[in-house]
Amino acid sequence: MRVVYGLNPVREVLRAGGEGLSELWLAEGGSRGAAFAELERLGRAAGAKVRTAPRPKLDRLAGSDRHQGVVAVVADFQYSTLEDILAAARASGRAPLLVVLDGVEDPHNLGAIIRSAHALGAHGVVIPKDRAVGVTPVVAKTSAGAVERCPVARVTNVAKTIESLQQEGVWSVALAADGERPLAELDLRGPIALVLGSEGEGLRPLVRKTCDHAARIPMSGDLDSLSVSASAAVALYETARQRGG
Repeated sequence: MRVVYGLNPVREVLRAGGEGLSELWLAEGGSRGAAFAELERLGRAAGAKVRTAPRPKLDRLAGSDRHQGVVAVVADFQYSTLEDILAAARASGRAPLLVVLDGVEDPHNLGAIIRSAHALGAHGVVIPKDRAVGVTPVVAKTSAGAVERCPVARVTNVAKTIESLQQEGVWSVALAADGERPLAELDLRGPIALVLGSEGEGLRPLVRKTCDHAARIPMSGDLDSLSVSASAAVALYETARQRGG
C-alpha cells in the first residue's frame, strides 16, 4: 500500500476512478468547504472507508504536515511498460513524445517533471529501476496529481531502452549544457524521446553516446545550466511549440 496526500493528488486518484483506494482520511474540525465535500462523495462512491481525524494523525499517516488535511491510502503504484506507452502514443494519433530520465534522485524533481510531461503532451516518463527515485508520496504531491494521469515506466537499462526506442523509429535527444546544437534548431515534430540526466552528474557517457542528438538550452544569464526539472519543462515546451501546441 502507499499513501497519497494533498488536495489535488487525492482528487486525481478519485477522478481516475479511485482504483485501489481503501481509506480516505480528512482532517476534522473547522470549515472544510466544497472541496472536502467533493472528495468525501467521490471516496464513498469508490468504496473507500472515509474517516476524519485530528491533523496530528494525518501528519503521521502522510509522513508530512503538507497534506492540506487530505490523506488517501491506496494500492501500490502501477508502473506502465515501455510497450504500453508506445501503444498509447500510436493510438493517440500524435507522434510519440517520451521523457527518459537517467538517474534523477530528488522526488521533487521527478514530480515536477511528471507534471510538466503531462501538461505539455508527453505520452509518458521512463525512469531506471536502480540508483533513481521511484514514485513516492512526495513525487505524487509535487506532480499535483499528474502521476495518476501520466504513465511512468521503469526500465533496467536506460541505454538499451534508448536503442529499443530507436528501433521503433523514436529519435532520442540528450539535453546537456555542452550539447552540440541549440534545442530549437532541432526538428522535434516527429517521434522524440527527450533524455535528461541526474542532478549532480548529468547524463552518463554511454547514455549520451547512445542518443541520436545532443542539444543545449541557450543561457544568457550568469548560470550555465538549469535544474533537471526546469530543463525538462523548457524542452517539453519547445517540443509542444513546434508541434503547434
